[in-house]
Amino acid sequence: MSRAFVKDDDGGPEPSFNRPVSESPNYVTPRGLKLLREALARAESEQNERDVRYYSERVQTAIVVAPESHANGVVEFGATVEAHDARGSRLRVRIVGEDEADPLKGSISWESPIARALADHHVGDRVTVVRPAGPIEYTIDGIVYE
Repeated sequence: MSRAFVKDDDGGPEPSFNRPVSESPNYVTPRGLKLLREALARAESEQNERDVRYYSERVQTAIVVAPESHANGVVEFGATVEAHDARGSRLRVRIVGEDEADPLKGSISWESPIARALADHHVGDRVTVVRPAGPIEYTIDGIVYE
């Protein structure tokens, strides 16, 4: 019989691998830092060593970017951007840090293709986003910092 799928149980704990950490700067919004601290507290209360290591590092390396530090009318980290394409389809995204990103809720990482394309543009600018389905052009309608 093959032993390829048989686990030898030596009674020891399962190995605990570290969560991967991005090598990019750890930019966070003030809300993002709050969420990281809450996740760290939750991991500590659950005694989840793997997550404690991850969130401890993320909190320690966080670079908080406050909304008031940006020039008005320019898309930068922390901006909520509203735009439309030629068909009239609307886009509304908030540019945040990696740990705060949740594309299904409209928050995207500052390193995403859409965020990179929008960066440093103004209301009225046309921006082309290169994507696997082909490029799409958006016109920026509004920029807000919350």
